[in-house]
Amino acid sequence: MSLKRTQKKTIITKNRTHAKDTGSPQVQIAIITKEIGRLTEHLQGHKKDNSARRGLLGKVAHRRNLLNYLRMNKPTEYQEVIEKHGLKK
Repeated sequence: MSLKRTQKKTIITKNRTHAKDTGSPQVQIAIITKEIGRLTEHLQGHKKDNSARRGLLGKVAHRRNLLNYLRMNKPTEYQEVIEKHGLKK
């Protein structure tokens, strides 16, 4: 359930911090959030797909680690990301 190249490119352009930014925590969180949304939709229709559920839990954990990093090192950017993506603190 990965994103298509064009979808990923638009997410990167919307969330990058400078012109050549592709891997900052803000961009990674945006990509992972989109993937979490797609997996959540998939699991609503396929409740017994345990491999997708495990992948979803891994992505949620990865996003949580990135958010913790931002919260500790760049609190203002953390706040912006939380508000932009509508995430809970």
